[in-house]
Amino acid sequence: MDMKLEVVVVPVSDVDRAKDFYTALGWRLDADVATDGDFRVVQVTPPGSPASVIFGSEVTEQPPGSARGLHLIVADIEAAHDELARNGADPSDVFHDAGGVFHHAGTDARVPGPDPERGSYGSFLSFSDPDGNGWLLQEITARLPGRLDPATTSFASADDLAGALRRAAAAHGEHEARTGAEDPDWPDWYARYLVSEQAGTEPPT
Repeated sequence: MDMKLEVVVVPVSDVDRAKDFYTALGWRLDADVATDGDFRVVQVTPPGSPASVIFGSEVTEQPPGSARGLHLIVADIEAAHDELARNGADPSDVFHDAGGVFHHAGTDARVPGPDPERGSYGSFLSFSDPDGNGWLLQEITARLPGRLDPATTSFASADDLAGALRRAAAAHGEHEARTGAEDPDWPDWYARYLVSEQAGTEPPT
């Protein structure tokens, strides 16, 4: 049975302040429902995300600001940094981890700048909402093998697709340089590249 992550609950102290913060980031407001009592539920969804975020009053027993390690995935970590800064999130500088695998807790072992090889999964930044709930952005451009089904290749947004096409174009240019000839079947090559990148399988040569 498929089990897909649907909702993450974030504990906040001021619902309206949190709502203003997250919608200012460009997150879609899905619902803001209150009953006659104190119960209130606000749901927002980050751009391109299949999962949503819920906060409100009487929706969680967690103390406000106690959520940590909430990850958002982006295709371009530096562009994401600039967008968050423009929208008032006050993000950290881009960093990678000294160990090069994931990242340590808190700010331990952070090394300034993106991963030197700009490898997928290796570059991060962090930001917090007004209560201190901690978010991290992770740059992913190619998935590990088996992470996605190549039969269900999809893109969350036009920006994601455009980024994938730019990477395919660069890789195809290298392909033509190696072969020394123009490739009349470049659409097929692009398609194989896009699918392999998402599924983590061997790209065309």
